[in-house]
Amino acid sequence: MNKDVQDRFEQLPPQGRSRAKELRRLIISIAEQNQLGPIEEALKWGEISFSVAGGSPIRMDCKVSSPESFFVYFHCQTKLVDTFRELYPNLCAYHGNRALEFHSSEPLPSTELSHCIELALTYHKRKHLPMLGA
Repeated sequence: MNKDVQDRFEQLPPQGRSRAKELRRLIISIAEQNQLGPIEEALKWGEISFSVAGGSPIRMDCKVSSPESFFVYFHCQTKLVDTFRELYPNLCAYHGNRALEFHSSEPLPSTELSHCIELALTYHKRKHLPMLGA
């Protein structure tokens, strides 16, 4: 993990940091299971970002205006969030076509979220398929 990303993790509130570390482990695990190559971890717009070749970036953050929430962001010009909403209407609070919002003190729904992460990390192979091949 690079220094900027590590510093941003440390700036998150404790519950958000716990969710962020959990999500990071999930992303790394899915990338390894699917042999997607190296993961680039960086800060994009001040948010922790993960990307792999052939995938769409995934960002995460906690916002000062919503300290009880944990957000996972996806590129707004993809079909990702619309597909997630169709597949898992009760997964979380959806924000337009770019974000999923989870309560920081609740466990992440790992099964459904893992599927969403896999779709994002393999997006460019799937984007032409109905419902991204889900």
